[in-house]
Amino acid sequence: MTGCLSVQDYDEQYIKIQKRIANDNNYEDFKEIVDNEQVQTVKRIVDNADWEKAKVEMDRPPDYQFKFQFKNPNFEAKAVPYQLWVNNHILSLVRSNDAYVQLDKEDSETLLEMIVEEN
Repeated sequence: MTGCLSVQDYDEQYIKIQKRIANDNNYEDFKEIVDNEQVQTVKRIVDNADWEKAKVEMDRPPDYQFKFQFKNPNFEAKAVPYQLWVNNHILSLVRSNDAYVQLDKEDSETLLEMIVEEN
């Protein structure tokens, strides 16, 4: 059956976003980004970020968490979780609990608009 799948089937992704509820470390599904152009923009930002290898302890749980998921349910790959904190419209991200980055203002604004729906 895999002979019927195209490269596009493997490349198509969406972003699943969860939002922290209350002041606890509990999350609920918030939204999904399915527009390919927006998914690719978020992917470009996180892939090109200047990640530092570090274990980071923040003063509160992340405001949001998200991960890229493949649209094709037959293609299973381990989704890398991202944790996101919003501080005065600047975003900090932790990837897989071992890499940290604080985004610049431009990338923060872009992600805020797409992920959090703020500008």
